[in-house]
Amino acid sequence: MAVVLVLVLLVVGSVLFHMLSPWWWTPIASNWSYIDSTLVITFWITGIVFVAVVSFMAYCVFRFRHRPGNRAAYEPENRKLEWMLALVTAVGVAAMLAPGLVGWNQFVTVPDEAVPVEVVAQQWLWSFRLPGADGKLGRSDTRDVTPENPLGLNRNDSAGLDDVIIEGGELHLPVGKPVRVLLRSVDVLHDFYVPEFRAKMDMIPGMVTYFWLTPTRTGTFEILCAELCGVGHSQMRGTVVVDDEANYQTWLEQQQTFTQLLALGEPQPAN
Repeated sequence: MAVVLVLVLLVVGSVLFHMLSPWWWTPIASNWSYIDSTLVITFWITGIVFVAVVSFMAYCVFRFRHRPGNRAAYEPENRKLEWMLALVTAVGVAAMLAPGLVGWNQFVTVPDEAVPVEVVAQQWLWSFRLPGADGKLGRSDTRDVTPENPLGLNRNDSAGLDDVIIEGGELHLPVGKPVRVLLRSVDVLHDFYVPEFRAKMDMIPGMVTYFWLTPTRTGTFEILCAELCGVGHSQMRGTVVVDDEANYQTWLEQQQTFTQLLALGEPQPAN
């Protein structure tokens, strides 16, 4: 009976903790509410299975407890039960996978009007690049990274000369406009993650990964690295500020372009 009581308390305590817990997600600040819905579906399915299995265990312990004179019935196979369990398991797994597959398709299908924004990670710093007046990002290569060219832009690509470079500063985004986030790493594996955006993606050296989002409310949000990237991993943090259009344009005009960055790095003539 002690075992039965422990199992019942485990079920009741788990359900109450889930329903009454003050720990929940941060308020969402992007279009990815579908991510929350998918997680809630997963919680419901796994929660129902957990309650059913543990409750069944408690029932079996109580119903088939040892009593003098009782003998267990030997039944090595039960085809009906096996088929039923296989079918229920298959339906449950499909119910968990289907929303994720739909969400992934949305996650990688970028709207045509999305503006490209590049995020470059290195131990242990976030840098950013935004398109200039031409609306395009120039070519870049990790092999071109130098102290004067921290993001490795191609100096011979005219499309990159007006790109806006933000090394170690804040990334600003306009509210209500879709953004295609291009992700590069200079050294090791990193992962760009803003909890309020519900979107994250690994950053792999030698590759450009991506996702997209539409910020839905203004505010200041913290960037985390969600991939263990070395001893400074826990300090690898940054900031995303979502502005209204007027404030975003004011901030953008104050940033330096790749051309200006190159000019700062050139030797100055002697007086």
